[in-house]
Amino acid sequence: MRLLQGWLALMMFMSSPLLNAAQCQASSGPQRVALLELYTSEGCSSCPPADRWLSGIASQGLGPERMVPLALHVDYWDYIGWTDRFANPAFSARQRDLVRSAGGRTVYTPQFMFNARDFRGMRGDTLTRAVDEINRKPAGADIKLALKSAVKDSIEVAVTAMPKTTNNAVLYVALYQNDLSSEVRAGENSGVRLHHDYVVREWRGPIKLSANTANAWQQLVTFKSDWVAAKMGVVAFVQDQSSGDVLQVLRLPLCPT
Repeated sequence: MRLLQGWLALMMFMSSPLLNAAQCQASSGPQRVALLELYTSEGCSSCPPADRWLSGIASQGLGPERMVPLALHVDYWDYIGWTDRFANPAFSARQRDLVRSAGGRTVYTPQFMFNARDFRGMRGDTLTRAVDEINRKPAGADIKLALKSAVKDSIEVAVTAMPKTTNNAVLYVALYQNDLSSEVRAGENSGVRLHHDYVVREWRGPIKLSANTANAWQQLVTFKSDWVAAKMGVVAFVQDQSSGDVLQVLRLPLCPT
């Protein structure tokens, strides 16, 4: 019954008369997709090379069917004189939680977390081999994403997530934006123009999920003044809170209007 209710909720969302503009959908596949999170800051002088490397991920042949990157800007560098407009204390808290759950002690920037584990493989084919290992695993969850333009400057995001084996799973939903830049006027990067991709602009979660159930979640997201829909997308991922394992990831560009 709970499974039926979840699918009915998604179908009702998809047929809502309020959402009558452009629509796009995506479903995750049978194999697991990797998640790469970069914890970075515009106030950190060693972060720009990591930002540039993340921007070039697509050139390594690692498309969203294999790996999804996200850049989460932390706020603990803001005190030195430059306030990172993309920083969010929730990202700093997530970084600390991931390091702690993985048995680590050090939080630093730039820090890459690959499927919730500290990762230092920016050279050679280390990342490709790590992604190959994740892709060989069966998906630990099924995810469906449905996006619809609603009223002006907003979008409805609907996610259905079904963990396959655990009741410790949670859902995260992120809106990211590409092709962003800042003229930094203070701090360690003063006088430098920084470029960013995959920057998380909106973050939802953790959202508790039940195993073997089509858990339905939806929300209306209103665009902020500096958002550019054509350069944005939505990422949904399911994570096991007890082990930290990322069970599945799905990425979808925002729909054209």
